[in-house]
Amino acid sequence: MGFFDGLPVPPDKAYLREELARIDESWAAARFDSLPHVVHILTSKDREGEVQVLKEQSDVVEEVVDEVVHSYHGGFNKAIQNYSQILRLFSESAEKITELKRDLTDAKMSVGARNKQLHQLWYRSVTLRHIISLLDQIEGIAKVPSRIEKLIAEKQFYAAVQVYVQSSLMLEREGLQTVGALQDVRSELTKLRGVLFFKILDDLHAHLYNKGEYSLVASSIYERDDEVPTTTAVAATRISSQPLSRRTRTLKGDSQFGVNGLMNGSYKTTSVDEGSSLDGHDEEGSVEHDEAIPDGHIVRNGADNKFPTHQLPPWLSDSTPDEFIEAIGKSDAPVHVKYLQTLVQCLCMLGKVAAAGAIICQRLRPTIHEIIISKIKAHAELASSSKCVASQGDRTSVAGLHLIKGQLEGYRALKEKHQNGKSNSGTLLAVSPVSPLMAPAGKAQATARELLDSILDTVVKIFENHVVIGELLELKSAQHDINTPKSLPTDVNWNPDSEASQVTGGYTISLPLTVFQSECQQLICEILRATPEAASVDAAAQTAKLASKNPGKEKRDASEDGLTFTFRFTDATVSISNQGVDLIRQGWGKRGSNASQEGYGSAAVLPEQGIYLAASVYRPVLQFTDKITSMLPRKHSQLGNDGLLTFVENFVKDHLLPTMFVDYRKGVQQAISSPAAFRPRAHTTTTYTPIVEKGRPILQGLLAIDLLAKEVLGWAQAMPKFSADLVKYVQTFLERTYERCRTSYMEAVLEKLSYMLIGRHDIERLMRLDPASACLPSLRGQSISHSEGADTELELSELFLGLRPIKQDNLIRDDNKLILLASLSDSLEYVADSIEKLGQAVPLSASQAEGNSKTAPTRNLASFADEYRKLSTDCLKVLRVEMQLETIFHLQEMTNREYLEDQDAEEPDNFIISLTAQITRRDEEMAPFISGEKRNYVFGGICGIAANASIKALADMRSINLFGVQQICRNSIALEQALAAIPFIDGEAVQQRLDLVRTYFELLNMPFEALIAFVVEHDQMFTATEYSNLLKVNVPGRETPPDAQARLSEILSH
Repeated sequence: MGFFDGLPVPPDKAYLREELARIDESWAAARFDSLPHVVHILTSKDREGEVQVLKEQSDVVEEVVDEVVHSYHGGFNKAIQNYSQILRLFSESAEKITELKRDLTDAKMSVGARNKQLHQLWYRSVTLRHIISLLDQIEGIAKVPSRIEKLIAEKQFYAAVQVYVQSSLMLEREGLQTVGALQDVRSELTKLRGVLFFKILDDLHAHLYNKGEYSLVASSIYERDDEVPTTTAVAATRISSQPLSRRTRTLKGDSQFGVNGLMNGSYKTTSVDEGSSLDGHDEEGSVEHDEAIPDGHIVRNGADNKFPTHQLPPWLSDSTPDEFIEAIGKSDAPVHVKYLQTLVQCLCMLGKVAAAGAIICQRLRPTIHEIIISKIKAHAELASSSKCVASQGDRTSVAGLHLIKGQLEGYRALKEKHQNGKSNSGTLLAVSPVSPLMAPAGKAQATARELLDSILDTVVKIFENHVVIGELLELKSAQHDINTPKSLPTDVNWNPDSEASQVTGGYTISLPLTVFQSECQQLICEILRATPEAASVDAAAQTAKLASKNPGKEKRDASEDGLTFTFRFTDATVSISNQGVDLIRQGWGKRGSNASQEGYGSAAVLPEQGIYLAASVYRPVLQFTDKITSMLPRKHSQLGNDGLLTFVENFVKDHLLPTMFVDYRKGVQQAISSPAAFRPRAHTTTTYTPIVEKGRPILQGLLAIDLLAKEVLGWAQAMPKFSADLVKYVQTFLERTYERCRTSYMEAVLEKLSYMLIGRHDIERLMRLDPASACLPSLRGQSISHSEGADTELELSELFLGLRPIKQDNLIRDDNKLILLASLSDSLEYVADSIEKLGQAVPLSASQAEGNSKTAPTRNLASFADEYRKLSTDCLKVLRVEMQLETIFHLQEMTNREYLEDQDAEEPDNFIISLTAQITRRDEEMAPFISGEKRNYVFGGICGIAANASIKALADMRSINLFGVQQICRNSIALEQALAAIPFIDGEAVQQRLDLVRTYFELLNMPFEALIAFVVEHDQMFTATEYSNLLKVNVPGRETPPDAQARLSEILSH
């Protein structure tokens, strides 16, 4: 029964709840109707029982009511008592309020009587307090100049500026404007403003060029190269909601430097030497980079790590806390960036931004010019000290031409150590347009590259600071009246609609970039010996001018070959305020405004200068441009597109490449047109060596071409963007050289039978299938079965024997031509291998091949290597066929004669003696020029053709006797001995082939029946025709039955 659930029934009478639950809910209805219950009792059979149930339920309800009354009786009594007390207190309060009103009325009447007297006393006290405050302020202002001087001496510039600004505001107050005693203080503060400005500007200038106490680079840029840390942290801060550079972090806020940004922004540093971190994405949480210094200690963030990252920097220790100081203390920026922010904030508070920007612009060029000169001097001193250490005990070396001469002599001496007695350096120096120092791997190139790397790296580090300052000043140009009291007199128009360059005195990020690139360009011009005072010379006219000169290996004179072109970089015209001009005239800007522009002194470091040093300039400039572009803000990113790299690329394209093409074309012409270019070298060794340095007798012309090709491709490796043009040059040179080699080849083989034979398709196919051809340069890796090779050799032999009689005029009788072919073959193969390696070492980039399809070569170097190998193979084929034809030419004397000797001869026939002597002589003469494998190919075909020719010659013999057989056997033995003497020929194979000849002719001494028995047992040793020829020849004393041929045919047919 839910109605009674909330009743306070004690736990010991829990049964009451059960009893209540049994009572029907109708008894608890709001409008109780008793009639149904009365009717129910009257109509019930057990009326007494029903009445008794109602009595029991009534007792339960009464007992529950008793418990309820008992539980709430105390609370009711206490509530009644509380209400009685509250009523009493309200009554007492009303009485007291009435009494208080009466007292206030009395007090009002008393005070009103003395109102005027109290007002006069209050006004007097206020006036006295104001006078005391003004006197305290006057006393404090009188001490301001000395305090500012002390803060300047301690380099607490921000605190000094704060004191100055506060003092200036006080002096502008109405009560102090008429105080005559403060006029001297005003004058001193005006002077101190200028002093403070120049001190801040000096410190800013020092830190801009990494020479300050808190600079990024711990050591001075004037130290030697080996003392300058090579790993530095790049940092630049952005405090603007505008699009930011990748090297900075967005810092937003309502202070002049974005308080919230400096408090919450995560500032990370990246290294300019690591391309992967240039995009500013630093996955690591580190904000510090270790930097090594010469004494072995570690420097953090380029300066002494004197305080934790979020601790207040020492230069702000005496400053009054404000939003800027709070932001600096919570910033993650490196120390040098925080310091630059502080200095710029000081200039803004002083209202000297335009003047500072004007002076920085004035000092840009002379300062960077001096820095470049100092770097060059440091390199020169380092080189001089290294040279002195290396040459202790020697005489003091002479600079300039003497140094170059010594380098050349050392280069020649090194190259003249070759075992073949010939100096490759002589060949190279005779045809190369550059000296060994200027070669792609020469000392001049390495020195120029190292020097430029060092200078450009220094410029990059300085430009990082200018990016920081430039972005801060650009931010200032978009803001006004931030932490700068309105009453402070300033010379800067903070109108947001004014031009940013006027607000900053003409200083923008583009200005230092332009000046730096201009100075670097002038340095490059000095290194390249170019004259930048005249207009650009047309590339075609320049090429014609160079082509008209006589080739020579001497160094180019600057007055003759100096190239002229126009600088694309000019200093931007800056709008400098009158005060900025006055400040420059006062003397600060005079310290370097007229810096010497006559040169940088790079000649003291570089052993040689010239246009070819553009190759060593290209890669440092490319890396420099990538670093500069990566650190530029997004809205200035286009500044890096058309700069120093564009100048160098245009210079290479318009001047270096045409010059290089003309010079190397002359070198190639000189190399291949020299009388000794295709003259086999006189050799002192009798064996072939595969290494050029140990005496491999490469033709001087081809060796020079190979060296020139390697040199040009060395330039291509140094300048990958122009590799397609340079490879095209190499292909042009190789094509011309190939034609010259082809001409020499044709001069040796023209109208000769061997040349005509290798040109026949059937013979060319058979020679390609010959197993011996596997050693040929153009057929390497070819595999042929032994049986197929034997059939090919026999078919070739038959074709050659079918050419009889061979005339002497159809043969190459001049051994010098054969030696030339051997040397030409080896030289061509050497050049082909070299070309193939070079082609793999200098692949064309996909972007170059796609973006510059007009200049991209239609053929690759591998195709030229194949052409050279093919011509080398043709030379070897001619030599092999020539020796086979010589063998046929000598052995054809065996035909149409009678071998009816009357005694046993002690010597072989004269034609065999002549043939063996020729084989031995030619082998000895060719031995130094071709490898043993190639010698085996050239002379290895003699044995098979001699054996076949000897056997075939029997068919043309009229008669032969026993002594004739012995003579032929002696001939074969002599030929076998001559061939076996060649080291790389298989002696067993030669003996086996010529033993077959002797066996064949010894069959003539057998009786007919014995011959028949031999044929039965060895029917496959010779052909049916060869067996038949044994019976056809006339052998005195041998009895041959009439049916001899029929019986022989019958045996061979089974």
